[in-house]
Amino acid sequence: MADLATHYLEEIKRQFRGHKRMGEAAMAQLEDRDFVVALDAESNSVGTLVKHIAGNARSRFTDFLSSDGEKPDRFRDREFEMSVQTTRDEVMGWWEEAWLHVFSTLDSLAPEDVQRTVTIRQEPHTVMQALNRALAHYAQHIGQIVFLAKHLRSKQWQTLSIARGKSENFKTASPKTHIRGGFDT
Repeated sequence: MADLATHYLEEIKRQFRGHKRMGEAAMAQLEDRDFVVALDAESNSVGTLVKHIAGNARSRFTDFLSSDGEKPDRFRDREFEMSVQTTRDEVMGWWEEAWLHVFSTLDSLAPEDVQRTVTIRQEPHTVMQALNRALAHYAQHIGQIVFLAKHLRSKQWQTLSIARGKSENFKTASPKTHIRGGFDT
């Protein structure tokens, strides 16, 4: 079982790293002003999505094994409030802070921790369930970041995966040229 848990922890780190890189590659293509653009009143900007990921990561991954993942000092609704004065540097600071929480916790976990129980909003989860929940949550929001960045860049967008119309080329390419790290999973 320890071998499986070891493999799981390595794989979940790989997946989180891949999603982090994908978000960064999308955000790198944006103009500074694009970080606060929302498509409509019900949509979130890239900055808002990052602020929410950061708030969630701080709450979920601080004292991960010993306290509830929904910290009493988290005010989730505020994560969706964004000033047009927000700068790219602020957003990227929140982004790095989020991933610092995630990766420091992941690095601290041992294979025997995978089956331990943690709580999120007083609901019990195994560590594996809690990590999978976080991965799915962040992947969803990073997908939104990619969508928004692609929309905003339009024809200037540089694909993060296999370019449209190039799938057949990918099938015949050497495996060494394939995209690695979770961009095209």
